[in-house]
Amino acid sequence: MSVLVVGLSHRSAPVSLLEKLTVAPEQVADVLADLLAGEHVSEAIVLSTCNRVEVYAEVSKFHGGVADVSAVLEKRSGVSLDAVPDQLYVHYEDRAVQHLFEVAAGLDSMVIGEAQILGQLRHALRIAQDESAVGRTLNELGQQALRVGKRVHAETGIDRAGASLVSVGVQTATAAVGDPAGLHAVVVGAGSMSGLAAATLQRLGVRRLDVVNRTQENADRLALSYGGTGFALPELPGRVAQADLVVSCTGSVGTVISAETLEGRQGRPIALLDLALPRDIDPGVRAVAGVTLIDLEILGAQLEAERGPEDVEAARLIVTDEVGGFLAWQRATRVAPTVVALRSKADELVAAELARLDTRLPGLDAKSRTEVAQAVRRVVEKLLHTPTVRVKQLAETPGGHAYADALGELFGLDPAAIDSVSRAAVELTPIEGEQIDGGAL
Repeated sequence: MSVLVVGLSHRSAPVSLLEKLTVAPEQVADVLADLLAGEHVSEAIVLSTCNRVEVYAEVSKFHGGVADVSAVLEKRSGVSLDAVPDQLYVHYEDRAVQHLFEVAAGLDSMVIGEAQILGQLRHALRIAQDESAVGRTLNELGQQALRVGKRVHAETGIDRAGASLVSVGVQTATAAVGDPAGLHAVVVGAGSMSGLAAATLQRLGVRRLDVVNRTQENADRLALSYGGTGFALPELPGRVAQADLVVSCTGSVGTVISAETLEGRQGRPIALLDLALPRDIDPGVRAVAGVTLIDLEILGAQLEAERGPEDVEAARLIVTDEVGGFLAWQRATRVAPTVVALRSKADELVAAELARLDTRLPGLDAKSRTEVAQAVRRVVEKLLHTPTVRVKQLAETPGGHAYADALGELFGLDPAAIDSVSRAAVELTPIEGEQIDGGAL
């Protein structure tokens, strides 16, 4: 079994394509079920954010795994991935591990070094655990990726180049409409990104802050936290009519702000910041007088040149080190069940032979029997010592799992026994805390 990544991101695909493939939070469980129904997929994690849609899977075959994952994405989106080969990326084994660690470290984000991806990854792993979609490999991979991200932020200054996408977007939007202290701002949505937007706007000292959400209770809760006022969704047009700045980041499907929503403003300037995927704001609003629309495509282009070269290099060195450590663990893990099964079989053979000895020599005294039993066990241990130690050493080399397969064949080990050891070794570490990308209206 090997790790596979199939995905698209802001680096490979336009927002128009990403929003077709995005997986809403309420859809993730069904997508995981579809993935696990594939012939070649045994574990899966779905990471869907405002600038990436990725499936991490443990697969038995490369081409079969790619076909299974692609089929699910196509079924859910209606997009033929064969028609967008340049936008889709596929990583396998070592490169798949490296890619996830780079993502967790913020090295693949629109804003290099941003930390929000850690919350998004934690949430994706939590859902996969809750849906029993991960076993030993992907659970350990996901947990290690979270540790890598934390280590990068603790040991490098990558945060200096990595303010959140929300912060950069809000700064860009406020620059288009003037001094933040005089602005009437509206936040649409009540998820984590909306919370970040509200916190950023409060910190900038906006004159008034409104929060609009489908659920009035959630709007009131978020607004109260940042000195604002909550409103239900039907009041959105009225709030927008009075606003100078609107930040929208919901988890809904379909736009929530259109040209019609802006009717009655009579050309008064307004900045609209769309951080949602799929997008919340109809791009057609750009034709309305006085409107400045800032979306993920504009932010991506703006941030492309913002890099902290020294901190980025330090982060990449950490990622490289951590990839090597994970791969060593993975190779050893693949061999361990075979070694355990071999030693279990040896113990059974020793027990069976000692039982035969008891029937053939029923008068053998206890001391003599103990000496015989110890001698037999020492012989078996010495015979197994070299092959088991050597196979663990060879497991550290590329393709080392083949030696474990050979060991199983040579000693006639039952594959079911090896699988049972692998399953028994799975222990999913609970994840505390989560942060999601956007929130449903």
